[in-house]
Amino acid sequence: MKVRIGRDELLIGLQRVQGVVEKRNTMPILSNILLEAKQEGAEIVATDLEIGMRGLYKATVLKTGGVTISARKLFEIIKELPSGEIELTAGDNNWTTIQAGKSQFKVVGLPSAEYPALPAIEREGLTPLSGDGLLELIRKTLFAAGDNDARYILNGLLVTLVTTDKKTALRLVGTDGHRLAVAEQEVGKAGSKGAPQEIKAIIPKKAAQEMRRLLEEGGDGEPLIGFTKNLMIFRKSGLLLTSRLMEGNYPNYQQVIPKEGGKKISVNRVDLESALRRVSVLSKEKASAVKVSFASGKMTLFSSSPDYGEATEELPARYEGEALNTGFNARYLLDVFSVMDGESISLQMETPLSPCLIQESESPGFKCVVMPIKI
Repeated sequence: MKVRIGRDELLIGLQRVQGVVEKRNTMPILSNILLEAKQEGAEIVATDLEIGMRGLYKATVLKTGGVTISARKLFEIIKELPSGEIELTAGDNNWTTIQAGKSQFKVVGLPSAEYPALPAIEREGLTPLSGDGLLELIRKTLFAAGDNDARYILNGLLVTLVTTDKKTALRLVGTDGHRLAVAEQEVGKAGSKGAPQEIKAIIPKKAAQEMRRLLEEGGDGEPLIGFTKNLMIFRKSGLLLTSRLMEGNYPNYQQVIPKEGGKKISVNRVDLESALRRVSVLSKEKASAVKVSFASGKMTLFSSSPDYGEATEELPARYEGEALNTGFNARYLLDVFSVMDGESISLQMETPLSPCLIQESESPGFKCVVMPIKI
């Protein structure tokens, strides 16, 4: 294999796959990328056996072939090189020479034949979506999904794609048992002809993070998404991301969302967020517990810790009902506020220990539920 490629082009390709590459070195080859020189350009492939990414980059191919090289080391080398042409040559023993101007590196490679193959993908049956719409839905739900939760299924997002002859709508749900975020919106024009179609799938959190990263790059063209029995396929401007779907039953999240009609308080989001940050400084560190009180025309926040002291702050709020005292993990509330954009938000709950529904009038398709804690 011998290929000549622009440093900036190669760097973009390597940057994209850093999140996919397996860090936990279970199989050494999974910490490598596969670099393949094809007639049409240089292809960069990465996989951790769950998620795979493939992209084709402009390059002058002097000799076709392939090699696998450490993704991290190659990225670190290319990052330090100045802009210009880079020549990569793989020898018979898979040692790869990187030549750029007067700099030369020789790195150990592994044979491309040993690299796990990505699943074969049909080009048909993918649904075009609005990139901005999908990015917004991921941003509003990803924070609530579990991180290494013992209940495996909670480490993913539930995706529901509904296509009718009038529109394509997408709903994402994330929960870790303590908080829940649901976001839905129309992400495309007319979908399929005939009966409405609903596809439900659970995608790993890591796959959603990679989609988010690719969508944040911007670029032309609508992304495409599709699902097979056990695979999600995501295409965006020449890039292909595949992810295995998670198997299992997602919890019935609709049961958890309180119906309208509990005690509801409206408050300025920015004021509440900054007050909560201040008050939580003196909360007990592990639980970040803050006492929250609703009373006529105001909301009061209080925290205390035997080691440091206590803090209180009062905010003006629209509230008419009887007083209610409850408590929350401040971090959970701050996570919710950080993905909201509206000026005013509402918090609604029936009793001090019932789930709290948080909404904003600007995003009717977004609901968040946070479980209170006993203080």
